[in-house]
Amino acid sequence: MKYLTPLFAASWILLFSGCNAQEIQEWPDWRGEDRVGVWHEKNIITEFPDPEIKLKWRTPLGSGYSGPTISNGRLYVTDRGTSPEEQERIRCFDSETGRELWTHSYDCRYEGVGYQAGPRASVVIHEGKAYALGTMGHLHCLDAVTGKVIWSKDMNSLYDILMPTWGIAATPIIVDDKLILHIGGSNNACIVALEKDTGKESWTCSGDNASYTAPLLIAQAGKKVVVIWTGDHLNGVAPETGEIYWKLPFKIKLHMGISTPVRYKNYLFVSGFFDGSLLAEISENELTAKVKWLRAGKNERNTDALHCCINTPVIRDGYIYGIDAYGEMRCLDLETGDRVWEDTTAVNHNRWANVHFIQNGEITWMFNEHGELIISKLSKEGFEEISRAKLIEPTTGQLNRKGIGVTWTHPAFTNRHVYVRNDKALVCADLSGR
Repeated sequence: MKYLTPLFAASWILLFSGCNAQEIQEWPDWRGEDRVGVWHEKNIITEFPDPEIKLKWRTPLGSGYSGPTISNGRLYVTDRGTSPEEQERIRCFDSETGRELWTHSYDCRYEGVGYQAGPRASVVIHEGKAYALGTMGHLHCLDAVTGKVIWSKDMNSLYDILMPTWGIAATPIIVDDKLILHIGGSNNACIVALEKDTGKESWTCSGDNASYTAPLLIAQAGKKVVVIWTGDHLNGVAPETGEIYWKLPFKIKLHMGISTPVRYKNYLFVSGFFDGSLLAEISENELTAKVKWLRAGKNERNTDALHCCINTPVIRDGYIYGIDAYGEMRCLDLETGDRVWEDTTAVNHNRWANVHFIQNGEITWMFNEHGELIISKLSKEGFEEISRAKLIEPTTGQLNRKGIGVTWTHPAFTNRHVYVRNDKALVCADLSGR
């Protein structure tokens, strides 16, 4: 190495610095990159040394369901304040230290919305801008570095939203120059697309009611297709024009579709708390889709296949894994929906019990509603728990079960760290291997 010229030596350093930098995964969107709940980083711990995870930092936060997103060393999240006025807040923190960088607040009174803990949708970071959608339909585009408002819209006033019981929850999605929102507006505006840089309307489509599920971008027959599960249909939509390429009926009670659609090969899977599961088969050569199977039990206690509430299932090697209505983890055969096994140890038995799944190679990380992280392996043979530890305490703002709270927010994983919040604090823990 002593014979290297300074220029070559600098290039050598940059090359290896670049390799290390490429291992650092951004988490700029709902469920991370591409919304698939996959964490690619390596050199992370394989088991927890103690029953409680040591925190790197902790900072105060208001209530809310909004999961954190992270880009360029900045963490974004929304929360709610109630004194002296009811406000929603879009907040930005240094992801390394937890230091607050900026906050944008606006008046927002929750009217006719159950569970008033705070905003639901995650902040989407794209090309230096932060896009935030609030519970009552307030939409902001801000400079991601400074917090300066670039444009904003009151979507409820503009589109006369048929407000879902628990407010607007679906994180918008950006496709090319469009910001696409699932909001349940009147007059054929359940789905709305705006120019992402100006907020100008591009198109509207669908007369359906809104559900709470975030859109997913897929490729089909050489086209970009946005999959949106409304309260009435599973839809494949053209992001450029709003044309509905295909739609499959799946009307759900209380519009209670929350989990994100999951793509596996030429299948799409969705599951709702009251109404069971739908597996759609999408054509590889045409913009069409058909029902492979649709299964539901008699009610929320007598379920069939999967009746997911909040969690988005995992599909691996031809098997579906998810949390059923009262916390039962189930494995289903993808082709039939038949149950392969059931396990009740990942989360306590409760109505709406929840676990978020994050895949890292062959390891499935889970974050349950008790604030625990679980390192595990999932296979058709069963659930193998490797290690479990407490990360954060549940709080009662999101749900109060006779004085016992929950942690329903989806965590973020980046820079070999985990970030998550409850209704009182935002926390970070180092998960790098030693």
